[in-house]
Amino acid sequence: MATITVIQKDGSKKNLETEDGWSLMEILRDAGFDAIEGACGGSMACATCHIYIHPDWVDRVKALDNEQTEEEEDMLDLAFDTRDTSRLGCQIRMSDELDGLIVALPGAKVKW
Repeated sequence: MATITVIQKDGSKKNLETEDGWSLMEILRDAGFDAIEGACGGSMACATCHIYIHPDWVDRVKALDNEQTEEEEDMLDLAFDTRDTSRLGCQIRMSDELDGLIVALPGAKVKW
């Protein structure tokens, strides 16, 4: 079981234990983060699971079969406050190899 750190809008951090194979959208939504709605249920038809991946983790996330598709990039065009490390949480599957992953919620005041 991997652990992730979530940086909230106010800058506070929360550590969560994750389930292998679950998407970040499912993990964050089920943990009660209001900023993560997941309105489409993970079908990449909305941008309500938009998150920021810490730059140190971007390549590792992609290397674990979580590449960003053109469809995801198009959907992120609809999201609020996107950045270079923006991703849709529904498109990232957790695994033990992502233990220690750091993500931030949209609008978080992070200086990456």
